[in-house]
Amino acid sequence: MDRTNKENLAATLREKFEKANITFFADYKGLKASEADNLRRALRAQKAEIKVLKNNIGRLITKGGEMGEDAKGVMDRVVGPTLVAFAYGDPAAAAKAFNDFAKAHEALKIKESLFGKKLLSPADVTQLADLPSREVLLSMLLSVFNGPVRSFVTVLGQLEKKRTESEPAGN
Repeated sequence: MDRTNKENLAATLREKFEKANITFFADYKGLKASEADNLRRALRAQKAEIKVLKNNIGRLITKGGEMGEDAKGVMDRVVGPTLVAFAYGDPAAAAKAFNDFAKAHEALKIKESLFGKKLLSPADVTQLADLPSREVLLSMLLSVFNGPVRSFVTVLGQLEKKRTESEPAGN
């Protein structure tokens, strides 16, 4: 691959890094092609895509420093060909799919990841994967909001009941 092609590939991948909500890095040595296809399908359902990143392309991407020091550090520490997953949707759902696949397939070993420009350790990715889904979190939030309203309505109902009981029957 000549220099121009490498720079074009680096520019395309840099756009993917900037567009992605979260980017996962993993060692995939020993992962069968059929397993990699299954991972692609699982992540595609979470609005994510997979690319294989060569070290020199990764360093070319972060060369200018626009992606931040954490991204540069990750690229400097990457050894060997690395699988990169760019997630454009819900970061927690993508982390769950990626983490679940890594648990089921020992050949896939999660490395450091990037949440925007913030560095995540493999343990951080696991914690993110353990979060409830966005829908569950929203329903929990709504139940918290409904609590005071429910209490207020109950108090109003009790006041009305007390008022009707205290009024004489003839009125």
